Amino acid sequence: MGPEKQTYVSEFLLLGLSEKPEQQLPLFGLFLSIYVVTVVGNLLIMLAIGSDSHLHTPMYFFLSNLSFVDFCLVSTTVPKMLVNIITHSKVISYAECLAQMYFFMVFAFLDNFLLTVMAYDRFVAICHPLHYITIMSPRICGRLVLISWSISLLNSILHTLMVMRLSFCLENKLPHFFCDISQVTKLSCSDPLINDVLVYFAAGLLGILPLTGILFSYSQICSSLLKVPSTMGKYKAFSTCGSHLSVVSLFYGTGLGVYLSSSANHSFWKTSVASVMYSVVTPMLNPFIYSMRNKDIKDAIRRLINKMPQYH
Repeated sequence: MGPEKQTYVSEFLLLGLSEKPEQQLPLFGLFLSIYVVTVVGNLLIMLAIGSDSHLHTPMYFFLSNLSFVDFCLVSTTVPKMLVNIITHSKVISYAECLAQMYFFMVFAFLDNFLLTVMAYDRFVAICHPLHYITIMSPRICGRLVLISWSISLLNSILHTLMVMRLSFCLENKLPHFFCDISQVTKLSCSDPLINDVLVYFAAGLLGILPLTGILFSYSQICSSLLKVPSTMGKYKAFSTCGSHLSVVSLFYGTGLGVYLSSSANHSFWKTSVASVMYSVVTPMLNPFIYSMRNKDIKDAIRRLINKMPQYH
């Protein structure tokens, strides 16, 4: 038999969360609302921390970085989805798809690392308070963030280059609302074995290890808090840890679930909904869970709003 003639695709079709026309308007309203809340919430956190010298501490330094990354993460997927709904188009070019996939991975892995660094920061502050200033010096904090960026960028470049080596033939329908790497590789007419192995390796090494570090940090924190004599102090600290762990559970539970089960034949609707939870809902919740219950952040936001020019 002679070699088959192949037609290579120059664009993909994003099927979104639903193909029913009557559901497009409600989806547009829902995701536009989520996007606005996410952008405003995270920008407020960054501006409040940057404008208040009292918040120039390691904990708030990491929180401002997390807010920036969450803002970028949701901006890589939701605007394109909203534009597609308005224009009644599902098309995304091959180059746009690769770019979206790359930046999504960068910011998703950064979220992962920053959650780990924030857990470590609280571990040092509660379990080793006398050495906190020495251990979490500005230089160390800067290096932790720089290392997080470096690993995320290099890992995402590697994944993207591995996808670029694949060939895509006639099938170009992506059962997702953005270019997710696990779904893109499934469309390839080349052998994606190496890519699949790389996804599993990255999910295990860069996902499960940080999660283990987070769980260890909070287990040590809880152990230390049990020794605190003040009942009110215990309640406040446990409440904060519980809030943080709820975001960690949502992010890692859905994120790792999507990628570790990428080879299984789950319905695209279930996969897309799970992706929404860690890529859209978590960035929206982070400002509320990490900050809005924090008196220092509330006061800083109030002062920031009061400084704004008032128009009558």
